[in-house]
Amino acid sequence: MKRFEPNLLLAVSTACALVLVLLTIHVFGAPGQDLRNILLVVICTGGFVLLNPVLLRLMKITPRPPLIHADSPATLFWAALFPAAIILAATIPLFWPGQDYGLLVLVAAIWFGATVESALKARARP
Repeated sequence: MKRFEPNLLLAVSTACALVLVLLTIHVFGAPGQDLRNILLVVICTGGFVLLNPVLLRLMKITPRPPLIHADSPATLFWAALFPAAIILAATIPLFWPGQDYGLLVLVAAIWFGATVESALKARARP
């Protein structure tokens, strides 16, 4: 392997941040929500990755390039905001414990889906 694909590294780092969100919600969130949160992550991420290309074709929107590409080096900085924002969101249950954070999991899962889609697009490019 000559080098790591930056879009794949972005997806992996966003996945780690998503796991951090799930762990903080498990420890500080409302009890009994663990299975629901895991299902939310799986269903929302999978749904975004599978259905977003279909919806883009139906709406006649040109597909976007991967989040990080060599033509524009600034995309690396902007793409790094995905895991940073999710890590920042993981601190919310620390300050307001005992709440239901399903919406937080949903948003983090969609952002993770966007990075996974970007990694798949980068892999498909020649």
